[in-house]
Amino acid sequence: MAVIKKNKLLASPPIKDKLATKIHSDRPGSRIMSRNILKFLPIAFTSALAGNVLANGFALPDQDAFATARGEAFVATADNASAIFYNPAGIAQLQGDNLRGGIYGLYINTAYQNPSTGNVYHSNRHFFGVPQIFYTHTLENLPVSFGLGVYAPFGGTMDWPQDTGFRQIAISGSLKYITVNPAVAWKILPSLSVGAGVMVNYVNLKTSQGFFTTASPLINFFDFSGDGWSAGYNAGILWKPVKQLSFGVNFRSSANVNLNGQTHYERPFTVPEGHSTANMSMKFPWTAVGGISYRPTKNWNLEFDANYTDWSSFGNFNLHEQNPPSGTPNNLPVRFQWQGSWMYEFGMTRYFDSGWHASAGYAFNENSVPNKYYTPWASDMDRHFFSIGTGFSGKTFDFDATFQFGFDRDHVVTGSHSSAAPGTFISQSADGKYGFTSAAIFVTGGVHF
Repeated sequence: MAVIKKNKLLASPPIKDKLATKIHSDRPGSRIMSRNILKFLPIAFTSALAGNVLANGFALPDQDAFATARGEAFVATADNASAIFYNPAGIAQLQGDNLRGGIYGLYINTAYQNPSTGNVYHSNRHFFGVPQIFYTHTLENLPVSFGLGVYAPFGGTMDWPQDTGFRQIAISGSLKYITVNPAVAWKILPSLSVGAGVMVNYVNLKTSQGFFTTASPLINFFDFSGDGWSAGYNAGILWKPVKQLSFGVNFRSSANVNLNGQTHYERPFTVPEGHSTANMSMKFPWTAVGGISYRPTKNWNLEFDANYTDWSSFGNFNLHEQNPPSGTPNNLPVRFQWQGSWMYEFGMTRYFDSGWHASAGYAFNENSVPNKYYTPWASDMDRHFFSIGTGFSGKTFDFDATFQFGFDRDHVVTGSHSSAAPGTFISQSADGKYGFTSAAIFVTGGVHF
């Protein structure tokens, strides 16, 4: 879905801008193949890191085409290498070596209607792509599996026209958030597995807003650009008490990051163009997912998941500048005051004896941004996502292809305030009507050896 889990770019800092042949694990060649794959992974990781993670959203739970086709209801199934993200305990189900990667191609249209003029505006950028790659290896003589994933759990970009009526609050911005996630899983019992991993995250943030609305041309601005590293962990449990039922739980920790960079600003008539060294510390939220999978026969898998994200970690932050422009304090408060929200996910898969399968899913995502400090960066609201997909699982290769559609009813915002004001000239609000539609194609392929 897009499940972008919500179109949340960053609520608002003040701020701009196989392989051709199957090789059995008991053959010497499989060890050579494993070494070659390990040599290949850093290259693939570099490609993913170099990719522009622009998914016009903030949280990105879409990390595998099969899972997305099921409405992201996958925590209690977790039976391919992307389980590193969805539930690391799931990689204990896999055998030998597994390499799986894909691309999430996304179209998003975010609209805004100004309550004073009635004019409707659309975000300027619509097409984005998000890559991901996962690799797992299960030991032959021990019930232990290892994995490594590179993916983007958050990310997005937004670019609004200059004449929306809220340029003092938001003009443009982008967030890149790349996670490198090594993991290990242990099959304690045939029916019970546990897994955990370390998440190392690189974060890059750029945002922009204006100062005045009457100056012509509209060249006044206040930008922030910064990046930094953070660390966290993920852990999961997968339990299959009977053949027909399995339960899964996954937890992804919060992560604190200190973004070091600079501000760039210009105010006509008062302050010339300039720069200042700046930094801002942020806390990205923790997420907990629980689900149950029911398999009435070997050919059917139905699952329901409940996913909670603690967006309240986006409370109040401070942007610290060493030499701010005149009229701007050294510590500029940035108020988010978001609230935790739920995403409910349902999916089903029909397996065929030929190796093919077909899936369908639905997800409902709650709004997490209250009106008081509503921001066009997030344009958040209750959202619905529908998906359908098909795929093939063979002895050596597998692939999945999924189509997803998302939409939301019009969301009316009233009584909003600027979440951050770099000076004394903020006179605009984010009040108005917001709408959202998205369409995505997700393709994932894998190889087993």
